[in-house]
Amino acid sequence: MREAIFVPLESYKELPQDEMKQKASEFYELVKRRRTVREFSSRAVPKEVIENCLLAAGTAPNGANKQPWHFVAVSDPEVKKKIRVEAEKEEHEFYNRRAPEDWLDDLRPLGTDEHKPFLEEAPYLIGIFAQSYNLDKEGEKEKHYYVKESVGIATGILITALHNAGLATLTHTPSPMGFLNEIMGRPSHEKPFLLLVVGYPAEGVTVPDITKKSLDEISTFI
Repeated sequence: MREAIFVPLESYKELPQDEMKQKASEFYELVKRRRTVREFSSRAVPKEVIENCLLAAGTAPNGANKQPWHFVAVSDPEVKKKIRVEAEKEEHEFYNRRAPEDWLDDLRPLGTDEHKPFLEEAPYLIGIFAQSYNLDKEGEKEKHYYVKESVGIATGILITALHNAGLATLTHTPSPMGFLNEIMGRPSHEKPFLLLVVGYPAEGVTVPDITKKSLDEISTFI
């Protein structure tokens, strides 16, 4: 095993406490404006924006620095159409056979159903894959650790980076998602984690009138 090389931490910058407080407050104001939308404009998004947001996601902390993720950014209309067809097949099964009634009751106020036109309307779909292992140059398996946790953190950074860039997103998880491997050309040891819909919100789009839990409800200071 190759020994790690350690270098001085030069990227960290300590801030005065007043600036820390201001930045923390400003960041909260930024992210609390993020909303999931289900209607997207077909307006093109610069590829460079997607590239930089994916690079940001790739900075996420992860188990043993294995970086167990792969992102597939899809803008081709024909590929998006194939994804929609397969996703709607699974969603039809979910809404009509698989989902328990209490789950459907919780979804009903949000107005979701098996029809997913946003999969073709949005300029980008990003398939996020979790790698259970990798293959080295000799074809040997290289085990990955804390895969779900690592990919979940990277996904959160990606969503936040896209929001920061002025784009809207939708997290879509048709189940099962194995069809994404075939359509996106990913190997069997990569499991689809999530399909992220990315673009500008459609003009006049509406979102549910919901609230987030308070600080007291989501945290405890000891």
